[in-house]
Amino acid sequence: MLFHVKMTVNLPVDMNPERAAQLKADEKALAQRLQAEGKWRHLWRIAGLYANYSVFDVDSVQELHDTLMQLPLYPYMAIEVDAMCRHPSSIHEDDR
Repeated sequence: MLFHVKMTVNLPVDMNPERAAQLKADEKALAQRLQAEGKWRHLWRIAGLYANYSVFDVDSVQELHDTLMQLPLYPYMAIEVDAMCRHPSSIHEDDR
């Protein structure tokens, strides 16, 4: 199942800088692992915001939920999710 996910991060302004740096490093490592596994198919930064648009390829809504909740920055995110399906006019057979 494909999901379009918008994640906007709002770290507290008074967060300890070392804590923020560690959360970001942990987030990057997990995001890259999930991309290598094919679960986090696409990841784009939204210009001018601490936010991204992503496409996840997971087996269920529950798997998406569990994946998002394990993100180190999850407690500081506003998340919007849209389920996606193949468009009949698409020229791509594998949606990659």
